[in-house]
Amino acid sequence: MSIKVEGNLRHSTTHRLITTIERSQSGPEATSSTRRSKSDEVLTEEPLEIRINDQSSDPFRLATIMRTPGNDFDLAIGYLISEGVIKEKSHLANVCYCNLVESEEQRYNVVTVTLRTSKVIERNRSTPISSACGICGTTTLDDIFQDESPLPKTVSVDSSIVFELPDSLRKRQKLFHKTGSAHAAGIFNLKGEALLVREDVGRHNALDKAIGASLVKDQFPLKDKIAVLSGRIALELIQKALMAKVEIVVAVGAPSSLALDLADRANLTVVGFTSMRRFNIYSHPERII
Repeated sequence: MSIKVEGNLRHSTTHRLITTIERSQSGPEATSSTRRSKSDEVLTEEPLEIRINDQSSDPFRLATIMRTPGNDFDLAIGYLISEGVIKEKSHLANVCYCNLVESEEQRYNVVTVTLRTSKVIERNRSTPISSACGICGTTTLDDIFQDESPLPKTVSVDSSIVFELPDSLRKRQKLFHKTGSAHAAGIFNLKGEALLVREDVGRHNALDKAIGASLVKDQFPLKDKIAVLSGRIALELIQKALMAKVEIVVAVGAPSSLALDLADRANLTVVGFTSMRRFNIYSHPERII
């Protein structure tokens, strides 16, 4: 598979002039304040159009995703895994930025993925996918579960390692430290070692980037890995973990009820509210020892 080097990328952050107002004294009784202007680093959000070339017709648009520029090829590949379009690296022939764009301004906001197969699973998307939306348009667990079988229970991790995972992820969140607005997803081994971390304005994008990167780095599927998330666990994140064969998902935040319904059905272990002091196991606790 040929993956061309990501060249003149859009910037992941941009600088904006902001006005900061601070109370001169603390407490509700303060009556005066100070005002100052400064440059602040803001996380970028732009559309990424994913085009598919299945070698049976002209390339077509599969989805348009609102994302933070950077690791765009990882995002496109991870999205195709999450949607069930590809299942392994051999399904990919080429990934590159598209030359057939209306303006040079948009060149690095369009990625074309060429497949080795002509069988492409298309999803009906009536609108672009926002940075807050993962599997828009699906209505039931049967739609989301697709044809995937429940995960086997082949791995376990010591609880002492789980306590450390969020802090280890946080130390690698470069965009969050700059802007305070980036979600992160990390892939860790069962010893608690970080294999890769990806960030994005969308939590589901961050996980797609991490999944896509793992395939590029020949670490896929992720059946003996842990997915660590910086925020809450929504339904689409469990669906993406399932498609990547992740058996354990650990997050700083809490899961939703529908996420847990799918996790129960898929034999996936979900850990939430994870910190150095405590964590909650919401499904299949036998993997945490």
